[in-house]
Amino acid sequence: MMVSSFLNDVARFVDANISKVVLNDTVEITSFNVKEVTGSTVGMQYIVPAADVSLVTKIELKDANNNIKTTNNVYVPITTDTLLLHTVQVKEV
Repeated sequence: MMVSSFLNDVARFVDANISKVVLNDTVEITSFNVKEVTGSTVGMQYIVPAADVSLVTKIELKDANNNIKTTNNVYVPITTDTLLLHTVQVKEV
């Protein structure tokens, strides 16, 4: 079993390696309302501008060198500027 301090270290590593969110392969978001580590969870909040996208079907988290860290297929209609909450939980399986 991994100790919680190690899981926190890994979560901090993940946090440090997420520089931007890319929606639908085209819309880049680099400004986060919140981006923090709590325990073994990385929490992010960011605004999706309705002027840029009307439907989010794919969310990628990328590092500063544009390397993909995670990819999620989603279905999120955007009718107004929308605050998305995104979490990455680090856990032992």
